[in-house]
Amino acid sequence: MSNIKLGIAPIGWTNDDMPELGGENTFEQCISEIALAGYEGTEVGGKFPKDPIKLKKALDLRKLEIASKWFGSTLCEDSFEKNKDAFTKKLDYLETLGASRINVCEMTGNLFAQQVSMFGENKPVATREQWERFCSGLNKLGEIANKRGFELCYHHHMATIVQTVDETKRLLEDTDERYVHLCFDSGHFRFSEEDPIRAANLFKRRVKHIHFKDIREEKMTIAIKEGYPFRKAVREGCFTVPGDGMIDFSELVKIFIEDGYKGWIIVEAEQDPNIANPFEYALKAKKYLAEIF
Repeated sequence: MSNIKLGIAPIGWTNDDMPELGGENTFEQCISEIALAGYEGTEVGGKFPKDPIKLKKALDLRKLEIASKWFGSTLCEDSFEKNKDAFTKKLDYLETLGASRINVCEMTGNLFAQQVSMFGENKPVATREQWERFCSGLNKLGEIANKRGFELCYHHHMATIVQTVDETKRLLEDTDERYVHLCFDSGHFRFSEEDPIRAANLFKRRVKHIHFKDIREEKMTIAIKEGYPFRKAVREGCFTVPGDGMIDFSELVKIFIEDGYKGWIIVEAEQDPNIANPFEYALKAKKYLAEIF
């Protein structure tokens, strides 16, 4: 366990995709409750200071670290140079904070804000040309990150072009293993009607960052049957923290520990904090995972 650090994402306090969820919760409340719940770190949230020096001071006071930061790429539709410039700025920010991971998710065609079903024919799919540009761009961004001591970890995600096990497998096969790694997210695989245990066994060699997210089975069943948009799935409580849903995290922990995983495991759950108190759920997840570890 000395090779693993346990953190929790700030999205349970304030949702970056829907800032009205938890808009009243401050940055200081978020990181103070993360520390009080016994976590070692977090990821960068939308309310976090833009000045990394100011952020690091606030974290140091609470003995917290930054594990990573989200980067929404647009490699399928925008020039590589545009993506490179934005990506480099994220690395500059993270470097000051002492982080070594950056989570990349391709945003072209995503359905995060669309009021349409994220299932079936609506699910985003890249053309062959887009896919080639995408993978080539990821390799180049990953090489830039690698030279600076970072690992680029691709975040497969619901309502995007890389969501399923097959799409993730294709991505990893079509990119350079030296430069492109995986941010494994248990919840997004399960919501894609995939088995997270199978996915972990398939991809463990490429995993360099982990998100532990759980799914409420009855909520997911309704979401799929009724064709929820992504944001409705969040509002209706489909996602939750480990120990409060349907995923067997003891088996996932076993797989990654036996494979020698080194790095962060980040608890994450997109929920409405007015319904699911973030501090309460942070404690719930911490207790559950502590028992497993």
